[in-house]
Amino acid sequence: MFTGIIQNTGRLIGRTVVAGGGARLEARAGSWDPPVAAGESISVQGACLTVSGIHGDALVFDVLAETLARTNLGDKRVGDRLNLERSLRMGDFMGGHLVTGHVDGRAIVAATGRAGGDRVLSIEGGADLLSGIVMKGSVAIDGVSLTISDGSANRCEVRIIPFTWEHTSLHDLRQGDSVNIETDLIGKYVQKY
Repeated sequence: MFTGIIQNTGRLIGRTVVAGGGARLEARAGSWDPPVAAGESISVQGACLTVSGIHGDALVFDVLAETLARTNLGDKRVGDRLNLERSLRMGDFMGGHLVTGHVDGRAIVAATGRAGGDRVLSIEGGADLLSGIVMKGSVAIDGVSLTISDGSANRCEVRIIPFTWEHTSLHDLRQGDSVNIETDLIGKYVQKY
């Protein structure tokens, strides 16, 4: 489990295609306190991945073909910024919302803009993906916990404070870019019921 509060941003520094359509990604992630260990779960752009190796300040992740197909990790190029968050431990501060790291699908950035000091991000996706989104509910976009400020059947909008905009990969988004979406966990269970 994660909270959607990004703890670090890294840069993709390596990508290798592996048998079966998967990939091995290497991300320069800077320092962590305590240091990250092999086998640990890290949310990378909202997708829960296992650290399969560590080379200095770089983390290595093996990514399945299914994950590449469902997320935007397959679109990332060397040099791209990545949102990183360690998994939640019992007793940790819960600052965002419950995020599993199981991306529901991808949406497209329809527009970016400003409203006062906030950034406004509008995304479009299929009604099946966005059906779990409700006004003032939570959504994880590229792993970042955000609150829905407006929406319709195939479009939703979030407002982003300057700190979050500057300290996450959301800062790099442009119209037409693909983003990972994880709708609210509680909302999914209510909808299924």
